[in-house]
Amino acid sequence: MRNFFKIFFACLLALVIFTIVAFFFFLAALGGLSKKERPVVTANSVLVLDLSQHFSEQLQRDPLGFFSSDNRDVPGLYDMVRLIREAKTDANIEGLYIIANGNSNSYAASEEIRNAIQDFKTARKFVIAHGDIITQNAYSVANIADKIYVSPAGMLDWSGYSVEYLFLKGTLDKLEIEPQIFYAGKFKSATEPLRSDRMTEANKLQTTVWLSDLYADLLMKTAEARKVDTATLHQLANDGTIQTAKDATEYKLVDGIKYDDEVKDEIKSHLNLGKYEKINFITASTYLAAGAIRDVKGEKIALIYAEGDIVDGRADQGTIGSENYRTLIRKARLDKSVKAIVFRVNSGGGSSLASENIWRELSLAKKEKPVVVSFGDVAASGGYYISCGADSIFALPTTITGSIGVFGIVPNLQNFFKNKAGITFDGVKTGPYADAGAAYRPLEENEKRMMQASVDLIYTQFKQRVSEGRKMDTAYVDSIAQGRVWTGRRAKEIGLIDRFGGLNDAIQCAGRMAKLESYRVSEYPEPQTFMEQIFGENRDPMNYAGKMKAEIGEDNYVIFQELKRVREMSKGTQARMPFRFVVR
Repeated sequence: MRNFFKIFFACLLALVIFTIVAFFFFLAALGGLSKKERPVVTANSVLVLDLSQHFSEQLQRDPLGFFSSDNRDVPGLYDMVRLIREAKTDANIEGLYIIANGNSNSYAASEEIRNAIQDFKTARKFVIAHGDIITQNAYSVANIADKIYVSPAGMLDWSGYSVEYLFLKGTLDKLEIEPQIFYAGKFKSATEPLRSDRMTEANKLQTTVWLSDLYADLLMKTAEARKVDTATLHQLANDGTIQTAKDATEYKLVDGIKYDDEVKDEIKSHLNLGKYEKINFITASTYLAAGAIRDVKGEKIALIYAEGDIVDGRADQGTIGSENYRTLIRKARLDKSVKAIVFRVNSGGGSSLASENIWRELSLAKKEKPVVVSFGDVAASGGYYISCGADSIFALPTTITGSIGVFGIVPNLQNFFKNKAGITFDGVKTGPYADAGAAYRPLEENEKRMMQASVDLIYTQFKQRVSEGRKMDTAYVDSIAQGRVWTGRRAKEIGLIDRFGGLNDAIQCAGRMAKLESYRVSEYPEPQTFMEQIFGENRDPMNYAGKMKAEIGEDNYVIFQELKRVREMSKGTQARMPFRFVVR
């Protein structure tokens, strides 16, 4: 026994010593790798914009990036716009190369990038775009280029826009699940997939309007860039004329048919490089790591990003938790060094209670310093709720906004449990409403009236917030509310936003309102530490979502997401825009 303990404690001591030594070796390696040299942008460089790269609102750091010599941090959208603007005046950047093999960014984000490229062109630096198969969303950005080319065996998609909705009523019927639905606003179509097998007339109307607005925007910008009238462009799509790369060239949608190597040769000619000389392409990640975006001194403007679903309590990054954002906004409000707040919203909404709590904190901040809101791709329902009290609201014509309405869902699974799973429930209660909302039984008529009354009350409160914030008559607010979705272009006409512009325009406005001669922007939420990125809640180090999408396919993954949203929507009264749609 004595020998056993001797060996046991010797092994334990060795393990402790090994762990300590390994830990310090890890710290040393971490410190050495984190000091890797900053890349340098040399003369005759070309900035590369790959539209297939998704630019979230904030910088996406690669937690293991320091183990690689490559720069793998992905700039945020605001970073990307600033990088293009910096490249405009950077003497080492001679031009911009756009890879247009698809576009992972939505309409408003794409518009911000396109506007930055348009400004870049005023420096008389070349902009060349190329793609093998150029989607319409990629083309909406790439058509601003001086020259746009498509591969000989490739194509340009020019067929117009369509939108697809997923309906689950038939599935629920087969499972004998009854979604007990309560909503306010005739256009509030977020519950349609659960209560119908097709679009209602009201939803068809609103969808037709906003989709036509997005399509008209594409036609107008293409007409201006390619010098082809909108009627001709519309007819080309209706007739299905553009089927090959040759068709796209013949009808002047692209400038020519070229392989990748031929495009690179053209870029070399712009740079006066020889046949065997290498083009110094600089990715957005490398340009960011090189310090292209410089720190500016001056007073502080707090830039708070709010991206994702709005939920109650605390939440991880990528979701707007009411507790997290109350804390962030309050911190900016009470910080005397912060002279103005810019609130960047990219959200289709969520919990009505969480939206009210965030609205309250912003309304308090507005009393002490300027509050300017900038809308991203989507700022609808709860996303609009939290924003409507700002001093000024900026959006782009292609932003999806409005959807002022609420709903609630209480699932009745009684028949599913009994007939499909063979499960029954029984119990006792101290009052008639003690088990109200339980999934194992249907709501009684009085409970239904109470639920609808609650939804109506929250809807009235929502409209009141809009009325006060936008200085509108409540009757007028009701006429433009009803859960209806609007594009930014129409939102400006009806008074839901103040100005067209991107995030940079909103920041400049905040600076003017605070009467600042110079300012620096502090971004929140602050970037996560290495340990938070690796071990934080809801991390997906194995990229299960990406693997699932690859395994079951993009369309099936959308169905999976919708089923998850059905579960989310039953968590209290929701101020959420219509269910996710796919625009093709």
